[in-house]
Amino acid sequence: MKERSEVLREEPADTEGMSEPVLIEVRELDKSFGAVHALDRVSLDIRAGEVHALIGENGSGKSTLIKIIAGALAPDRGEIRISGKSFNRLAPIDAIRHGIQVIFQDFSLFPNLSVAENVALNSELSKGSILVDWREVRKVAVNAVRELNVDLDLDALVEDLPVADRQLTAICRALLQDARLIIMDEPTTALSRREVDALYSVVDRLTSRGVAILFVSHRLDEVCRMADRISVLRNGQKVGEATAGGFDQATLARLMTGRRLDRSGRGGSSENASDGPALLTVAGLGRAGRYRDISFEMRTGEILGLTGRLGSGQTALALGLFGLLPYDLGRVSVDGKGVRIRNVGDALRLGIGYVPEDRLTEGLFPGHSAGVNLGVTLLERLANFLGWSDREALGRQTVRWAEAVGIPAAVTGRPVRSLSGGNQQRVVLARWLAVSPRILLLNNPTAGVDVGSKYDLHRMIREEARRGTGVLLISDDLPELLDNCDRILMMRNGRIVEELQGRLDEHQLYEHVTGDP
Repeated sequence: MKERSEVLREEPADTEGMSEPVLIEVRELDKSFGAVHALDRVSLDIRAGEVHALIGENGSGKSTLIKIIAGALAPDRGEIRISGKSFNRLAPIDAIRHGIQVIFQDFSLFPNLSVAENVALNSELSKGSILVDWREVRKVAVNAVRELNVDLDLDALVEDLPVADRQLTAICRALLQDARLIIMDEPTTALSRREVDALYSVVDRLTSRGVAILFVSHRLDEVCRMADRISVLRNGQKVGEATAGGFDQATLARLMTGRRLDRSGRGGSSENASDGPALLTVAGLGRAGRYRDISFEMRTGEILGLTGRLGSGQTALALGLFGLLPYDLGRVSVDGKGVRIRNVGDALRLGIGYVPEDRLTEGLFPGHSAGVNLGVTLLERLANFLGWSDREALGRQTVRWAEAVGIPAAVTGRPVRSLSGGNQQRVVLARWLAVSPRILLLNNPTAGVDVGSKYDLHRMIREEARRGTGVLLISDDLPELLDNCDRILMMRNGRIVEELQGRLDEHQLYEHVTGDP
């Protein structure tokens, strides 16, 4: 059992002046999985027409609480009350009948069906008929889209939609099930800033109709902007709750992690990084249909930011520099010497490492242990002249690097797919740090990780740059760029259109990214 005296507690939110009725209330919920106490006497309520944010680090109990509210898990102890009616557990059908809908990160849509079919098919199937009335499907979908006041192509296949439109499709479907509470699990992870703003407008329209939103997110700026109330979980316990304005981001981060996260190192790897020798020089680089006329220099020990709207070519450029999507035109030099990167082997021989945007499917072997994933880049380095690797030396090096990046020894033997997002990203990053890269390409390296893991990853990136590694940091997380980069390159329509240097605030950087004042 955890020592409750160690938990940092804040004053509860003042809800006496809130006139909205309570839709759902959970009281003293407990849930354990073996020796892991996932929820420890957690209580909270969600009111009609409010945005209630639920935040916490990976492993804090958020997912367990969501699953209990949605009926996917039964609590060991505690009570669930919906509109005054008490349950000791919910079945999924009970949750749906009481208007509880969950929109997970993958949206749970049928990719090979149209928007209209995805929106209306559940409603049509619930009639029990063996025949589908396609006119009715269309009519229902039109009404749902009109009611939400969004622009969706009802005939488009879901697999062809951008992420933002898939999310709107899932919201429209939830409304057709008479949703009273919509749980949004990390709804902005894959959205651009403009798409996030559009989501805010949709949420405003939902809450104005009395629909409650349980908003689960790692992004504290969005939480502070959107939420009417905020509940914080840490190690399975609720450690704080406040109404809007009751917590600032620093306090939320302290509650989530149990430590103070110092951001005083804001602004890059070192003051003199931009004066160092050129490490990577790119001149006139291009690939048909992806990017063109790309020219820049990265200096030794510099963290160079790269950003822009989604689809501007940032990822394609990174893949080109790593040899996965070779460039057609232009020149690349490393340490002043012209090189050709035709494949990944060329990149590795030049000391270039790449951390991909989708760590689980592109950067890891999900079924293998964290230790195996961490050690794969060390195999060649530790091999003898016959190509055999020293297993003991590999084991020692794997443990060393796991410790260096804060991966608990207890999890190194577990399948990497079972780890939190923060620990998965630590594995990917440690794998490259272990081979001392000259150039490190990081593509949204902290997407979907909690605030504590993000802080630790940023610290590791800055330390690596101080050792002389050149870092290209690709991100649409504006605070991430501002906190870490010496310079920032702006891409638009496949070209670098601007270089930003000096002290900027988030609003100014957003104006440069979008072109909107």
